[in-house]
Amino acid sequence: QVQLVESGGGLVQPGGSLRLSCADSGILFGTKTVYWYRQAPGKERELVAGITPAAYATYADSLKGRFTISRDNAKNTVYLQMNSLKPEDTAVYYCHVGGHWGKGTLVTVSS
Repeated sequence: QVQLVESGGGLVQPGGSLRLSCADSGILFGTKTVYWYRQAPGKERELVAGITPAAYATYADSLKGRFTISRDNAKNTVYLQMNSLKPEDTAVYYCHVGGHWGKGTLVTVSS
């Protein structure tokens, strides 16, 4: 059974950093591209970043330079390092792979 579990969200001040994690039961990560999406209040879900099994990464243009996606295949985990966070980064962040979604982790950027 596929199970994606996101973690690492929380409250952070503007300019701060967070690292999100997405752990998989091991069924999907080895052969699938893994994506991070986010959904801000009142807005549609949007793509943040993706990473292939070979660790080729892509990003939303607006987030390049601040966010970094990476993966540890041995741990079946994908990470999203978020730096220089802004209030507009406030959203629920979701992991998505192979048609499956996690439940999300909330990131709040506020002073």
